Amino acid sequence: MKVHVFTYGCQMNENDTEIAKQLLANAGFEIVPSEDEADIVILNTCAVRKKSEEKVYSHIGKLRKKHKKIGIMGCVAEKEKENLFKRGVSFVVGTRALNRIPEAVRNSKNGNKLIFLEDTLNEVEYQNIETRSSKHHAWITVIYGCNRFCTYCIVPYTRGREKSRPINEVLTEVEALADRGYKEFTFLGQNVDAYGKDSEDGTSLAKLLSEASRVENVKRLWFLTSYPSDFSLEIPQVMNQSEKIARSIHLPVQHGSNRILKAMNRRYSREEYIELINNIRSIVPDVSISSDIIVGFPGETDEDFEETVALVEKMQFERLNLAIYSPREGTVAWKYLKDDVLHEEKVRRMSFLLNLQKRINRELNESYQGREVEVIVESSAKNGLFYGRDVRNKIISFNGSEELIGKSVLVRIEKISAGPLFGVITKTLDI
Repeated sequence: MKVHVFTYGCQMNENDTEIAKQLLANAGFEIVPSEDEADIVILNTCAVRKKSEEKVYSHIGKLRKKHKKIGIMGCVAEKEKENLFKRGVSFVVGTRALNRIPEAVRNSKNGNKLIFLEDTLNEVEYQNIETRSSKHHAWITVIYGCNRFCTYCIVPYTRGREKSRPINEVLTEVEALADRGYKEFTFLGQNVDAYGKDSEDGTSLAKLLSEASRVENVKRLWFLTSYPSDFSLEIPQVMNQSEKIARSIHLPVQHGSNRILKAMNRRYSREEYIELINNIRSIVPDVSISSDIIVGFPGETDEDFEETVALVEKMQFERLNLAIYSPREGTVAWKYLKDDVLHEEKVRRMSFLLNLQKRINRELNESYQGREVEVIVESSAKNGLFYGRDVRNKIISFNGSEELIGKSVLVRIEKISAGPLFGVITKTLDI
């Protein structure tokens, strides 16, 4: 049977898809690159925003017209469960039931409607996952779930409570991948800073980064996504001890108003967030800080929004991910808070922050003019150039070739923008 897996959403979904493909291949199924040539199509889904979920339902409709068997995994699987059978889906596999995917595919050809939601993560042999989307960079999920229950967020309901993988298991996976030529690794978690806190054995993200940096052939380590009140200053301290750990921290603030932060159930204040960033920068002066912000949360006034604007000006983020608030069924905000900010006003506020961040980006990028930086080449772009990232997660474009992908090069920056930087390769560091 031929199977195609299509992925929506975050990097954790990307990693789950890699695992699913490996399990299916091990079970004798043929993984194909196109849904048209597949007997069954599995959609690995995202439910963080309404638009993401609507894309899944639209895709299901198109697949039904093609008379394809359909499987659903990921967050929509957990959120909708048996309701998906009404849409013509053959099977549903939860976010922690990856090991049941081969069984689900095998039985779907008999017309059975199957649903698997139990936790079988301890059965996954992570070190044997070879079906990676990149040949030099690997996503590694180190903790599943989230215990924070922000009022706007569906993730704790679709991903469950926090569950850390044993540190020795993660390090074994890193070592196995490094032996196969992988150089970059990103440790993933909905709340990656909580890694190890449920283990009660001294495991922590800082310890994992320190241990992984000692693995031979590892070139660079990243981690996503952090939560402010769980973030430990041991992490920037470990950064200073190893050049292999990227000087990049993504630390979502979500809002600049204490009143809105409380309504969001974000467990820190504006002042505590600012103090944390200042402490991080005092330890690692060249660190790159990026963040997320939601505009138009219920009850957000002009004054609340101006506090967010002031925070963005003060923090000088290297990158800012912006989202317009939309209610997610099943969350506390959906149930108890009226979505009372007009859509036109949400769009205006979003546009204002986008333009502000573009100005900040350009000003920060000016410091790169004429500099020579080390870049790991990632891929080619649509404009014919190649691109990669430096240790601060700055995207840099240049003329290159396929042979350079995965290699380290020195690039001299000759042109800046509010987005990527542009330069020329001056030296190839990996022969």
